Amino acid sequence: MANVIERPLDLLNNSKGKEVIVQLKNDRQFSGVLKAFDIHINIVLDNAKEMLNGELKRNYGPTFLRGDTIIFISPA
Repeated sequence: MANVIERPLDLLNNSKGKEVIVQLKNDRQFSGVLKAFDIHINIVLDNAKEMLNGELKRNYGPTFLRGDTIIFISPA
């Protein structure tokens, strides 16, 4: 049975432990494995990578991103 999405945070819960793409307000984009998040959408990514035009720009490893800088989070 597929996971049901009824509330916005359900998508994040279903994405824990999986690769996500995160777009920030400053036009930076990150991909990584979603490890944790809170009600402010502060998130922790493992194996985070900064991407520029679909190309790897830099590896960060474990990374904390503030929720107020995030435009969207998408399953990869």
